[in-house]
Amino acid sequence: MPKGAESLLEVLATHDVEVVFGLPGVHNLAIWEALEKHKGIRMIGVRHEQTAVYAADGYARATGKLGVAIVTTGPGAANTLGATGEAWASGSPVLVIATDIPSTLRQPGVYRGVLHETRDQKAMFGPVTKASFDVPSAQELGAYTGKAVEAAVQSPHGPVYLGVPTDFLSAESPHHTQKKAEQAHLVPDLTEAEKLVATAERPLIWAGGGAARSGAGSAVGALADKLNAPIVTTYGARGLTDSAHVVKGPVHAPPVGKLWDEADLVIAIGTDLDGMMTQNWLQPKPPKLLAINIDKAEANKNYPADVTVEGDAAAVTEALAAAVTAKKGVVDVEAVNAEVLALVESDSPEAAKLLRALEGETATIVADMCIPGYWIGGFHHVTKQRGLAYPVGWGTLGFGFPAAIGAAVAGPTIAVVGDGGFLFACGDLATLRQENLPLTIVLVDDGGYGMLRYDQQIANHAISGVDLTRPDFAKLAESFGIPAVTLDGFDGLREALDSAAGPAMIVINAGLKPPINTSPRWYRKNTT
Repeated sequence: MPKGAESLLEVLATHDVEVVFGLPGVHNLAIWEALEKHKGIRMIGVRHEQTAVYAADGYARATGKLGVAIVTTGPGAANTLGATGEAWASGSPVLVIATDIPSTLRQPGVYRGVLHETRDQKAMFGPVTKASFDVPSAQELGAYTGKAVEAAVQSPHGPVYLGVPTDFLSAESPHHTQKKAEQAHLVPDLTEAEKLVATAERPLIWAGGGAARSGAGSAVGALADKLNAPIVTTYGARGLTDSAHVVKGPVHAPPVGKLWDEADLVIAIGTDLDGMMTQNWLQPKPPKLLAINIDKAEANKNYPADVTVEGDAAAVTEALAAAVTAKKGVVDVEAVNAEVLALVESDSPEAAKLLRALEGETATIVADMCIPGYWIGGFHHVTKQRGLAYPVGWGTLGFGFPAAIGAAVAGPTIAVVGDGGFLFACGDLATLRQENLPLTIVLVDDGGYGMLRYDQQIANHAISGVDLTRPDFAKLAESFGIPAVTLDGFDGLREALDSAAGPAMIVINAGLKPPINTSPRWYRKNTT
C-alpha cells in the first residue's frame, strides 16, 4: 500500500497533471520526496508561496489545464490567499494543496501553539475558492484529492483548497485511480432564444471569459458569421476567435461603446457583464438581452436577461449558430477598428509604439496591473486563443511575472510588468533561471506606481508614496544569470524581443498616460 504522499501524486497523475508549483516546508517534505520517485510530474520550486499559486494560475490560463500549487502549513498557506483570490475572480481551475499540523496534535477550536498552527486553516480560503476540503483520514486522502481536482475543473471553473494533515502523508493510504467521467454538456431548448435573434436587426455578440474557458471560439465565430454581428470580447476572452467580426478594442472606447448603445439585441456568452467591462454598469441595459451561461444566476446578477440559456457556452452557441437564420450585416467592423486605432495614435503615440511592437506576437503575453498592461489588455489584438493573461478579475498587482512563469512552462511567454509590481516577486528570477524557461520580461520603469501617481495628479493631490527607490533592473537580472538590455522608450522593442531567447529581460525607461479603459478615464459618467 502506498504512503499518503504517493497516493496524492497518483491521483494527480490520473487526472493528467504534468507539472506542479510549490515551496517546501517542514510539513510537506514527504510530497517533495515522493516527487523524486514520481517521474511523471515535474515540480517547479518557487521562492514564495504566492508565486506558486500565481504560476499555477498562469499555467491554467495558458493551457486550459488544471494548475496545481503545493505549499506548507499556516503562514505558507496564508501567503497564497491574494493569488488564490485572483484565480477565483477570474475563474481559473487551480488546486491549492496545503499541509496542516499533525492530526494527532489538533484539538478542534483550540489554538495550542503547534508550529504553523491556525485555528481553522480551511476557513481562510472560504471567501476566495469555489470549494474547500480538509482530508479527514489517511485512508481517504486519494478520494479527497480526486474530489478536489474534479471540483476545480468542472464548469464553472475555479480554485479549490485541499488541506492535508502532515502525518497523513507518511501513513499508508490505499490506491485511488478512478477518474470521473467527462462533464456532459446537454443543449437545452433554444426556442425562445431563436425568437429573440429572429427579430433583431442590430445584434451584438459580447463574449467573456466563460466562452474562452469552454473553448467556444469557433462557435462564436460561426454565430457572428451567420448574423453578420460584431464581436466584443472582454479581457478574459481576448484571442477567442480569429473571426473578421472581432472588434479590436475595449468597450470603453466610444466607437466600441456605440455598438452596445445601438444594438437592439446583445447576445452575452460566458460573461457576467462585470463592473470593469461596463464602467460599473453605466452602460444602459440593451433593449433585449440573451444570456448564454453555465450559471443562470451569474448571467443575470448585473443585467437581467430577457432569455437565459443555461449550459456550456461552446455547446449552446454552436447549436444556436446552426439554428438561426442568416442576416445581413449593418455594422462596418473594419471602420470601427480604424476609429479605435486612430484614437490610440492620437491619445498616446508612445503606447501606440508598444502595441505595434507586439502586433502579431505569437508568444503568450501576461500583463500585470500596470499602465502598459492596461494598454495591452485594452488594445492589443490577441491572435491566438489563451494568448493573453490579465489580472482584471481581482486586480492583483504583482501577478504578471509569477503568472508568466507558469505560462512559460507551456511555451514562449512575454511578461509585461511595471517597476513597482515586478518587485513583489523579483526573487523568482532565481526560479526563472533555475528552470531555464522561455520567458522574456518587458519591464517598463516609470519610477514607481505610475497609475497611482496619475490618480493623485488628476485629483490635484500631493504626490506621495508612489515614487519608489528601484534597483538597476538590468544588473539585478544579470546577477541571476539572466541577460538584460535597457531601452529609452519603446523604439527598438520589437528588435529586442526578436533577439531575446528567454530567459531574458528588456528594461524600458518610459512613462505612459493611462488608457481610456482605466476607471479615471471612463467616458460614461454617473450624472445622478
